[in-house]
Amino acid sequence: MTASPNAPLLGLVLAGGRSTRMQRDKAVLRYHGRSQLDWACERLAPYVQSVFISVRPDQVNDPARQSRQQIVDRHDSIGPIAGIAAAQAARTDAAWLVLACDLPFLSDQTLTQLCAARDPAKFATAFRSSRDGLPEPLCAIYEPHSAEAIRAAIANGQQCPRKFLSHSPVALLDQTDPVALDNVNTSDECVAAMNTLSSTRLLVKLQVQYYALLREQAGRSSESLTSSARTPHELYEELQVRYAFTLAPEQLRVAINSEFAEWSQPLVDGDAVVFIPPVAGG
Repeated sequence: MTASPNAPLLGLVLAGGRSTRMQRDKAVLRYHGRSQLDWACERLAPYVQSVFISVRPDQVNDPARQSRQQIVDRHDSIGPIAGIAAAQAARTDAAWLVLACDLPFLSDQTLTQLCAARDPAKFATAFRSSRDGLPEPLCAIYEPHSAEAIRAAIANGQQCPRKFLSHSPVALLDQTDPVALDNVNTSDECVAAMNTLSSTRLLVKLQVQYYALLREQAGRSSESLTSSARTPHELYEELQVRYAFTLAPEQLRVAINSEFAEWSQPLVDGDAVVFIPPVAGG
């Protein structure tokens, strides 16, 4: 396929990841007062004709995603390159401005710079990482004539879009904002990002349950509350002051939405949190 200088530019927010290291859906985290998925779509909208989100087949009816225009992955468990390939197959005539959903520091300046420097003669236009100098594949414009090469890469077992760009004709730009493309993959990174981005903490509504000694000391088995806590650890410290809990966090386990969780896991609006004390005699 030859270059298409007049190809329309569409937007794709990659929201089909499993968020394994974060231990919860990165798309619903709130760094800017709304879900990161909504925020990313809003950032992208002024630069493209239409915004789509990339999802796995099992995410089509997910409440956080179902109201958006979706492109469903055609390959399983191969990472973000699956979303790029699916978008190119859905609209063979279009170029795609692809954006990861876990970039809370992304600036309008960065997107403006990318679109202004777009080179339709290349496979893609991307930034050179301010960290290691390699191409940044998840804030980049992919031209229509790169589709065949991407399909061939997937067929040959090459699943890394960064490696694909490193061996392809790409227009590489230097980042004017060196932190704009820093992604957030872990709970610790999430809390640090929230600290950086928020001068005031965001409030979340939570359902909290207490058992055994905690129930006795709180004088209740459950409650609904609004908190500025960003993690279960911060929430427990807040409640420890309120109810004079005598158990230390290291003596407890915590569960969020019926699954055991780490004390550093980010809390989001609507979470159900359970603090579980040791069994009698344990």
